[in-house]
Amino acid sequence: MGQTAAADIATISRISAVPAILQVISELTGLRFAAVARVTENTWTACAVLDRLGFGLQVGGELELVSTLCHEIRQGHSVVIDKASEDPLYRDPPTPRTYPFESCIAVPILRTDGRFFGTLCALDPDPAPLKSSTIQSTMESFARMLALQIEAEENLQRTEAALIKERQTAELREQFIAVLGHDLRNPLFAISAGAEMLLRKLSDPANEQRAQHILTSAQRATKLVDDVLDFARGSLGRGIPVNIEPCPDLGDALRHVISEIQSIHPKRIIQSSIGDLSDIHCDRERVTQLLSNLLANAVVHGTPDGPIEVSAQVKEGHFVLSVKNHGRIAEDALPHLFQPYSRPAGTTPQAGLGLGLYIASQIAQSHAGKLEVLSTEQQGTTFTFSLPPRT
Repeated sequence: MGQTAAADIATISRISAVPAILQVISELTGLRFAAVARVTENTWTACAVLDRLGFGLQVGGELELVSTLCHEIRQGHSVVIDKASEDPLYRDPPTPRTYPFESCIAVPILRTDGRFFGTLCALDPDPAPLKSSTIQSTMESFARMLALQIEAEENLQRTEAALIKERQTAELREQFIAVLGHDLRNPLFAISAGAEMLLRKLSDPANEQRAQHILTSAQRATKLVDDVLDFARGSLGRGIPVNIEPCPDLGDALRHVISEIQSIHPKRIIQSSIGDLSDIHCDRERVTQLLSNLLANAVVHGTPDGPIEVSAQVKEGHFVLSVKNHGRIAEDALPHLFQPYSRPAGTTPQAGLGLGLYIASQIAQSHAGKLEVLSTEQQGTTFTFSLPPRT
């Protein structure tokens, strides 16, 4: 028995109604052998059996294919025989002689798309008045129900297999996160600490410059690793973790981010308006990360000579943080802006992984807030993070 036949038998065995169907068919017809069989071009395999004859055929057993009967069934036609020895259509074929029966009824099991699965059948050595009864229509109804159940079970098995595969993939992702979190961040921390120590001790400008370059590179690599970690957490469906708590110093933290970006880009004009944020509850580190990503995006993609405007206010109980620049985002790029690795079209090479806006949007979602963008020719581009009042 091949793997395909074994899978079909397993599918039929999971349909709890099959034994009852065979029981009902046997009682309605008086036929003492009933079965569900998978029929292919080469095989007839029993998937479920009710045997009151001592016929000896068990689940997984195979019968020799007989062309006339099986051809009829595979063509989608039901076969009904009251007394095979006197039936002009079926008395000559070898089936009744090979498998001695007088009465037989077999209906095809067709999938919803018309493909042939097998047969629902019953037989007996004694003749039975089958053609004059309603048993054919009853069995055809049972066959249609079985076809639906078979497809439902197969779909369920595919879904379960996909879930198992996804679970294995998730485990690999977890391992990936662990490698990033430990095997990369720890040595990067050691490099940064060593570079900072050298900067404190060195007096030679040339070597001091080299140490500063090492420190800057290590910090940038750490930022890339942090971005990939946040992306991995978001893609796992867990979202970026946040620790919501009172943040009375949120305004100072936001000003510090603006100051850092300004020091890195001294020629850019960054204007800020920070209101009273002493009652805000949020994850301070994540909100400052969100602002840093939005500011970095504004510096890179805004017009070089246009000011960048940062506003953080409480409006009608909502915390609203916005970053505006005088660049414009193409309309066809807006729907993809918060997707990972998304970058505005352009010819200038850019540093980073293109995860900044994606991570900012994930931080907003983890706060149960929203990050939106509006971009027009007249008004420029404004990213707005809004956080609803705490309930």
